[in-house]
Amino acid sequence: MSTATPIEQLFAIEQLRQLKARYCRFLDTKRWPDLRSLFTDDCQFEGMGNLPVSADVDTFVEHVGRRHTHTITAHHCHTPEFRFLSVTEARGIWAMEDFVEWQAPEYVSPDWTGFKGFRACGHYEEAYRHGDDGQWRFTFMRLTRLRMDGVPADATVPRAGAMRASVDWL
Repeated sequence: MSTATPIEQLFAIEQLRQLKARYCRFLDTKRWPDLRSLFTDDCQFEGMGNLPVSADVDTFVEHVGRRHTHTITAHHCHTPEFRFLSVTEARGIWAMEDFVEWQAPEYVSPDWTGFKGFRACGHYEEAYRHGDDGQWRFTFMRLTRLRMDGVPADATVPRAGAMRASVDWL
């Protein structure tokens, strides 16, 4: 990003941080059309469960929606690192933690028999493009996991929050 000023670079970093925040919020609040809007049409994915490597963005969103509609999820991403390839292209790495709990036995993945969910940590490796509309979007997303711990099926039932997130708060 050699032609950008330090202030412009900081502004771009903040925009990328907000893009990732929306990704986590839309995923956890199951806002699938909003989630779709965060990606370019040619976005590519790796490491997303049993999603085919050649899947397009619509397949990704449909896959995530099918897998997570009947779950409680909490995704947290932090300590990002960025490298700008140009004024309109960047790469990033985010440390991540997620919690996934299936709400009915029929939604439990066969790989997790005896568990009702998992907690995991790892990294997202991503690429971004700044579009003509002034928005940064994901062009590539890879999820790598360092650790996954099952939540036993007989674990205590979590206490749900008293309020749901406001859809139109921002």
